Amino acid sequence: MPKSLRSPRQHRLMELLIAARRGKGLTQATLAERLGKPQSYVAKYETGERRIDVIEFLDITNAIGLDVAALLANLDESAF
Repeated sequence: MPKSLRSPRQHRLMELLIAARRGKGLTQATLAERLGKPQSYVAKYETGERRIDVIEFLDITNAIGLDVAALLANLDESAF
């Protein structure tokens, strides 16, 4: 299995998270504050410089106020 950091699905996940953050009117700084992280943390995963693990993903979606199942379904559908 190839590494997923630069995969189309990883790229799509980042697009979905960015769109959701912006759709809620949140800046990277505001989201980072909710997560208790520096703004660079959000910038790095949004630009693909770093991946997020499952726990981080759940923290991020919770901080944005997203439906995790819907986001994952959207991600899965975009893979085909």
